[in-house]
Amino acid sequence: MLQDRLLAVTTAPLIIGATGGSGTRVVARLAQRAGYDLGSKVNEANDALAFHSFHERWINRFLETQDRKTTLADEMDRMTKDFRVALAQHLGSNTKPESRWGWKAPRSIYLLPFFQAQFPELKFVQVLRDGRDMAFSKNQNQLRKHGAQVLSWRERWLNPEPLRAILLWSRVNLQAAEFGEAHLTNDYLVIRFEDLCEKPIETTGRLLRFLDVDLDPESVARGEIAPPSSIGRWRAQPAAIVSKLERAAQAALRKFGYL
Repeated sequence: MLQDRLLAVTTAPLIIGATGGSGTRVVARLAQRAGYDLGSKVNEANDALAFHSFHERWINRFLETQDRKTTLADEMDRMTKDFRVALAQHLGSNTKPESRWGWKAPRSIYLLPFFQAQFPELKFVQVLRDGRDMAFSKNQNQLRKHGAQVLSWRERWLNPEPLRAILLWSRVNLQAAEFGEAHLTNDYLVIRFEDLCEKPIETTGRLLRFLDVDLDPESVARGEIAPPSSIGRWRAQPAAIVSKLERAAQAALRKFGYL
């Protein structure tokens, strides 16, 4: 049964990932409007539930092997087997051969090299939101779960929390961009949430071209994009704290056009 489900698809997936709270939900809806099957076992944010346990079990272990620059073959075998089980659960029994499919699970951004090894022709959309906004978000689940692997022991003691949060945002997104640009090339796309809100038709058009879908971007974007009131929340914070955040994450903020 497991093998049958995996053989049900003959195309590589679309993966949508990000640091938490970046706006992946709206990108997932746009992909669905473009004809992508992102699974039926999802929560209200369109997160693929089948991958939750897999991410919980493997992200930190995978990051540790990357830090050591060593990969144990038996460890990777177990990770691959667990992934195939999660993937079969995600696919279910109704996936059609040659369908456009994939998943939206923000934390997939941590495992991009692993997923690319499984699917060399995968497409990856990295969703970004201004790291200063992200630093003051209430959603700091990734910092809590993976900060110990991403940050140095000195950084883990830094205060206030927004400083640790923006360091994680910076490191994870820079590493994903480095990998995507070097290894995925034309199958890698960065979508800034702010661009979706400020230029919805133009940005949706970029996404549709990346997905190789010939649809009118205005009709796809209509009704899907609504800028939240929290955009630019960092501007209400003390200037001294914002300045500290900008110094800490200067390279990422500049690379992604926020400075």
